[in-house]
Amino acid sequence: MQENLSWTPPSGPLGRLSAAAAERSSALRLRLDDLKAQVRDAPPVTSFAKALRAGETIAVIAEIKRRSPSKGEINAEIRAGDRGALYEKAGARALSVLTEPSEFGGSERDLVEVRDRVSIPLLKKDFHVDEAQVWEARALGASAILFIARALGPGRLEGLVDLALDLGIEPLVEVRSEAELARAVATRAPAIGVNARDLETLVIEQSVTERLLPSIPRDRVRVAESGMTAVPDVVRAAALGADAVLIGSALSASSDPAAAMRALAGVARVAGA
Repeated sequence: MQENLSWTPPSGPLGRLSAAAAERSSALRLRLDDLKAQVRDAPPVTSFAKALRAGETIAVIAEIKRRSPSKGEINAEIRAGDRGALYEKAGARALSVLTEPSEFGGSERDLVEVRDRVSIPLLKKDFHVDEAQVWEARALGASAILFIARALGPGRLEGLVDLALDLGIEPLVEVRSEAELARAVATRAPAIGVNARDLETLVIEQSVTERLLPSIPRDRVRVAESGMTAVPDVVRAAALGADAVLIGSALSASSDPAAAMRALAGVARVAGA
């Protein structure tokens, strides 16, 4: 409660991208009736949380990413559908599809192309701040949607999580502090992620993951995000109790993404961690 009372809008890249997302949402709201009609006719989607808990190895959420504010151009030539199919064949348990256009080079078309090529769950990765974006995510066929706790003011996080679940889409709530984790746990979100990268400064702090990930309740899927490039990074996440890791830049930049994906997907879970 105290954090809600003292909340201030985010700064830096997170503030900029959240503001841009709010502007894009104004156009979406004009299409809300059409989006709701699409959702009524949409088939059910595969559970994101169940997919991440399955199997004896740490689940890899492979991200389709062309560029980012922290790294600039990563791989402008990625074709979303082809890359998604490659990751699925190589062992990805779920896919994260960036739809943010201005600084990540993504689009809703990417999500549709991937949806039509794979059977594993899809996370719509964007700066979601408005109800219309949730309706759009479900209409596009996403299984899951990202909410960044730092970007959402008092009452917004819980309301967006509830709407997503009511529509049959599972939220992944991203946190970076104990107060944000408490907010996430107070919602019904089935998955909570700890982002090692501060999206306001773009600095990576692995100590944040080390501190917060083990504190996520075991009834939620624990996801480690950012700063992981190789198998030893996934091994460390497993030791902290991660159910899943989200890896984007390392896979996007790899000269052999299939081999990289297979290696990352082979790390065993750590019982009791």
